[in-house]
Amino acid sequence: MTIWAESITMGDLLLRSAERHPGKEALIFPHARFTYRELADRAVRAARGLAALGVRRGDHVGLLMPNCPEFVFAFFGAQLLGAVAVPLNTRYRSRELAYVIENADLAVLLTSDIVDEAVDFVERLSEALPALPAAPDAGALELAEAPRLRSVVLIGDKEPPGLLPRARFDALAATVDEGEVLAARAHVRVRDVGLMLFTSGTTANPKGCLLTHESVVRVWTSAAHTLQITGDDRVWDALPMFHMSCLGPMIFCFNLGGTLISMLHFEPGAALEQIRGERATWLYSVFPPIVMALIKHPGFDGSELAVRGLLNVAPPDTLRMIQDAFEPARQVGGHFGMTECAGAITCTPWETPAEKRVWTCGPPLPGVEVRVVDPETGEALGQEVRGELQIRGYGCFEGYHKDPEKTAATFTGEGWLRSGDAGLVDRDGMITYLGRIKDMLKVGGENVAPSEIESHLSTHPAVKLVQVVGAPDERLEEVAAAFIEVVPGHDLSEEEAIGYCEGRIASFKVPRYVRFVTQAEWPMSATKIQKFRLQERIAGELRDTVRT
Repeated sequence: MTIWAESITMGDLLLRSAERHPGKEALIFPHARFTYRELADRAVRAARGLAALGVRRGDHVGLLMPNCPEFVFAFFGAQLLGAVAVPLNTRYRSRELAYVIENADLAVLLTSDIVDEAVDFVERLSEALPALPAAPDAGALELAEAPRLRSVVLIGDKEPPGLLPRARFDALAATVDEGEVLAARAHVRVRDVGLMLFTSGTTANPKGCLLTHESVVRVWTSAAHTLQITGDDRVWDALPMFHMSCLGPMIFCFNLGGTLISMLHFEPGAALEQIRGERATWLYSVFPPIVMALIKHPGFDGSELAVRGLLNVAPPDTLRMIQDAFEPARQVGGHFGMTECAGAITCTPWETPAEKRVWTCGPPLPGVEVRVVDPETGEALGQEVRGELQIRGYGCFEGYHKDPEKTAATFTGEGWLRSGDAGLVDRDGMITYLGRIKDMLKVGGENVAPSEIESHLSTHPAVKLVQVVGAPDERLEEVAAAFIEVVPGHDLSEEEAIGYCEGRIASFKVPRYVRFVTQAEWPMSATKIQKFRLQERIAGELRDTVRT
């Protein structure tokens, strides 16, 4: 079978599906559903409002919203004008928001009055931009802290000072003819930048990754083809829409004429009810905190679901547990991906044997090259040899916004993107991801992969989620420390967790410390647990112990 990937702009992708499948369900939320025709009409209306505010091709449009239909309308509205959509992490605090709004050169920012997980976006924006509430004209801002920002549009029922209310935005949209939007759409090229995503910024200020229409659409249509996802599938994805793990499936769903099912924020009981009620056929759960919360929920029964496939990234033992829980659905393995490569570099084919699906991330997507090099010398390494994974191909980003030095440092002279990730390529061309190069622990001179310890501990029936980091040690330099979230209704002590490892993994890998956390206590970036925060916590505890 010929595998091919389509080049089309994101705006055209939606309009084409609206022509082909006008009455088919495109987007479902718990209290709202939209056909392709309705979705396209809402996107055009959003584009008309943005155009009335002066947004033109190449302008940057920020989106600070929880998962909601309005996010999708605004995202594609920006695409139809040839603008660059800039989804912002809804967990950003005021300092981070102030930085990214200015750094991204936003012309317009759309936000919501939905208070999601106790986050009031209006309040947070007012903290980030102190002059905003006193602005005399919400349609023509002049803020010293964000000089390019012309307007902040509030999609909701409230009308706080300084923000352009929905009623005025809709009235402005009525002044722009639909033909003007369609004319602008005709000038958008597949090699234009259509998306700027900020990296999580775990060790420094976030960096804006510039992605073209071609990179996003080709990567994710290739992924869907590899996974044998079709227009008949109903794909559930409750991950944040500001992250590629939801944007990517949204793109391939709307390209295929499939249905995307999402929710305001993830809650396992409501999610299971939605998955059952909407008869979701694919789960794009991806990260252990999501899928393990589903499995461990008392109302979970994988056999009663209509799911035929799901994708998750986790240690091998965890993936086996997921496969057993969702039988007869197929856990296909996962991606190796990064924001700088539109979110997916490899993908495990549907027909891959079970053990390969557990141990590898699959081969590179068609047209994407991956090689393994010595991280010190840059010398290319052979099969089955651990090194740094480097990537080249259409999926690679155009660079970091306003940071040519970091962009240059990210690429080799031959155009290979340095991932900073460790991995290897096996004899079948499959990629195995082995963690961040700097994530390895050095225990008394021995290299220890945290993922190996996590994989073993995750098999304990009381362990819902585990993350392993390095803790400072005077004699061995560092030792393993495990942070564990326990399954509700189960008990687990530090001694029991350590005892579960003794005799089963090498002694230098056995955690010296175990700390227990609740689900709410995990320090999160967009979708991942910030291990450096856990490392800071255990180091601080040990320092305090020494002082006392």
